[in-house]
Amino acid sequence: MERRTVLRAVVLGGSSAVLGGTLWRGAAYAAPAQPGTGPYGALGSPDANGIRLPSGFTSRVIARSGQTVPGTSYTWHNAPDGGACYADGSGWIYVSNSEINPGGGVSAVKFSAAGAITGAYRILANTRTNCAGGRTPWNTWLSCEEVSLGYVYETDPWGVNAAVRRDAMGRFKHEAAAADPVRQVVYLTEDETNGRFYRFVPTTWGDLSSGTLQVMVAGSATSGSFSWANVPDPDGSPTSTRTQVSGSKSFNGGEGCHYADDTVWFTTKGDNRVWQLNLANSTYELAYDDSLVSGTPPLTGVDNITGSSSGDLFVAEDGGTMEICVITPDDVIAPFLRIDGQSSSEITGPAFSPDGTRLYFSSQRGTSGSSSGGITYEVTGPFRS
Repeated sequence: MERRTVLRAVVLGGSSAVLGGTLWRGAAYAAPAQPGTGPYGALGSPDANGIRLPSGFTSRVIARSGQTVPGTSYTWHNAPDGGACYADGSGWIYVSNSEINPGGGVSAVKFSAAGAITGAYRILANTRTNCAGGRTPWNTWLSCEEVSLGYVYETDPWGVNAAVRRDAMGRFKHEAAAADPVRQVVYLTEDETNGRFYRFVPTTWGDLSSGTLQVMVAGSATSGSFSWANVPDPDGSPTSTRTQVSGSKSFNGGEGCHYADDTVWFTTKGDNRVWQLNLANSTYELAYDDSLVSGTPPLTGVDNITGSSSGDLFVAEDGGTMEICVITPDDVIAPFLRIDGQSSSEITGPAFSPDGTRLYFSSQRGTSGSSSGGITYEVTGPFRS
């Protein structure tokens, strides 16, 4: 799959915008994004779960905070956040963080080949504010603590092996992680107004018990070249990791992170941007910046990000209009779904089933606006392949 290097043309209803200093055909923004501008067509009316979906897609609730997961005796956690899917024989597993403190941790739901829920259980407990994370190529889940001097925990989606704290990956306000099997590193975001973008280089690929934490070094511009520098003290005390390396690049509230095809994308909530690192030539640029949009931006409150087999990026909104938006390889951005009646919540944990036909995600606080009101959903339909 080949992606363009930057989303310079954001296509809305047949018109294009001026982004990244490049003029594309068509008029600049005259109106906010409208349903129907993306590859999946218009969003329909809210379904029984309050979700607006394109034609051909359906939703179901698979878990609610404080209630037993259907068909099991396991009580789902509060404030569901980052998540990922894993193949499990002919079925699969969806793991989900819990962004509460104290307690935190991670839960998992197992599905049969037909999509029936066959089990649910805890795979990490007694941690703090587990926000996002990332899956590894060796099928573990990295669960990240979004607290000062937070840790990364490596967990087993099957719940067989005990979770392990990975101290070498640094202590800071962790958000998300994305594994790069080509360079054999793990990228890490930091949720601070002056956060940094890191990579962890394990001593041995597949073993995160030891290695080197590095930070991205670059200028203050929104595009250019970058390099990596070792963080002298990954423990972050008494000097925070983000202030140890002169010239390290500051990012305003690092959030979701996704790797594919020699590229890593990550979001920053403080300035509502999607950044793109082109790893083959060590350059970076903006993939989306709402400050360059005339009128109402199509994507606000950028947060978790994932990708599909088609090369589409799916970006969940923290607030905004409670949408998951799609950014296509053809530089089209549009809402894929919208949740009605949950304006005090945020969308978290988007992840595709191994066959790419089901999308899992949560509304962290649901209709109540409370961490105890979280709802985890599944959307099924004709996703592009």
